[in-house]
Amino acid sequence: MARPIPLKLVEDTARELMARAAIDIPADYREGVARARARERNRLARFVLTEMERNWDIATAERRPMCADTGLPRYYVRAGNEAVVEGGFVALERALRRATADATAAIPLRPNRVHPLTRADHDNNVGVHAPEVTYAFEPGGDWLDLTTVHKGGLFGTDYRMLFPADGVGGIKRFFVDTLVEFGRRGLACQPAIMGVGLGGSKDTCVRLGKEAACLRLVGSANPDPVVARLEEELTALGNHVGIGAMGFVGTSLVVATHVEIAYTHTGGLPVAIHSFCLSSRRATARLHADGRVEFRADPGWFTDHYRRAGVE
Repeated sequence: MARPIPLKLVEDTARELMARAAIDIPADYREGVARARARERNRLARFVLTEMERNWDIATAERRPMCADTGLPRYYVRAGNEAVVEGGFVALERALRRATADATAAIPLRPNRVHPLTRADHDNNVGVHAPEVTYAFEPGGDWLDLTTVHKGGLFGTDYRMLFPADGVGGIKRFFVDTLVEFGRRGLACQPAIMGVGLGGSKDTCVRLGKEAACLRLVGSANPDPVVARLEEELTALGNHVGIGAMGFVGTSLVVATHVEIAYTHTGGLPVAIHSFCLSSRRATARLHADGRVEFRADPGWFTDHYRRAGVE
């Protein structure tokens, strides 16, 4: 049996990831915003983009969360098939819940999680199905990849069931409609990484849209050339609807569009759109049984195995 990954290592790493995600904006997103500012011609939109970068610099220098709304902390756990966790995966989830509660007080994070009806608040971002933990597994390997994402939980997501005859044109219409609605009503803080989930059942579609927005690096492309072409076309469309950073007139609405697909029912074309706003908060580490921890920029979530299509 493989050597177990110590539970204390999981909990300590999760606390550190929570701090990094809340405070330090990922370099790939910052570079995408810098490119957006370079091509932005509207004075107010360009000013907003400049002030965003200043805010991020201050947050990093003072080790304070970069946004007052620190979102809803969640975890993505990707395990090598040979990985063993001390106490098992039930113990792992307990460690993640402890780390969430500790980090909420220590960083601090805003305690956003409440009971949906009574509004009861444990003051620690922990509750029923909170924080969420999503799993994926890879052939071989005895490591554990741990990613935390602090995602706003109010707006920025939409879903529509299209029909096959709607095709790419229907996807584009829905994409533009959604961006205009988000921008006009202030339902997402732009510029954003847009995640699009295509296909699957409704829950799969919505899940893929969020993962596409939150777990891929800006500048990455889907390996399917048809999907990659759609990503480029959607980004171009999004930046020509006339809305820029934070709703001002401009061309800086979309930093990148990431599209992920799942095979779906022959009679439908489900589409989910998810906006990962200017608070693009994520942090990743790989944990080894010998106690090593590798902090990484790329969650590495969308592997060839994760996207596999055939019978193995």
